[in-house]
Amino acid sequence: MDSKRRTFLKGTLAVGAVGVAVGSGLLAPRRVLAAWPQTAFEAKSVQDALKALVGSDLTEASGKVRVKAPDIAENGAVVPVTVSAGLGGVERMAIFVEKNPQPLTSSYDLAANAQGYVSTRIKMGKTSDVIAVVQAGGKLYSARKEVKVTIGGCGG
Repeated sequence: MDSKRRTFLKGTLAVGAVGVAVGSGLLAPRRVLAAWPQTAFEAKSVQDALKALVGSDLTEASGKVRVKAPDIAENGAVVPVTVSAGLGGVERMAIFVEKNPQPLTSSYDLAANAQGYVSTRIKMGKTSDVIAVVQAGGKLYSARKEVKVTIGGCGG
């Protein structure tokens, strides 16, 4: 019983400290989000999004980049996608849906010693290619997989 009380008090103290920091402006969410690549997420084509995200749209198809997604997605609002890269020095991974109104679904900056692996759920408006782009060693590598959507998730 005494350990539950201590855990509760520690949690209350932590929440209070965060509340004070946010209230005083020491911890401002807008500062954390300042590096968000807004132009890339608002782009209307894969090429424009890639240029805004990494400065180039030239990718090299690679068998070391793998996209795992269902052949048929029954609901485009929640399509599970896994991207893995058997490359060394992976710096960034991004997932695009070619026929979405805004093709960039997600972008991940990885630490130097991180494994090139991302698993997420994305929205797809209609049948399209899911494109994974991996930045490693200053080069861009890509792989794609067609996913057929039966019920649209992006305004479809």
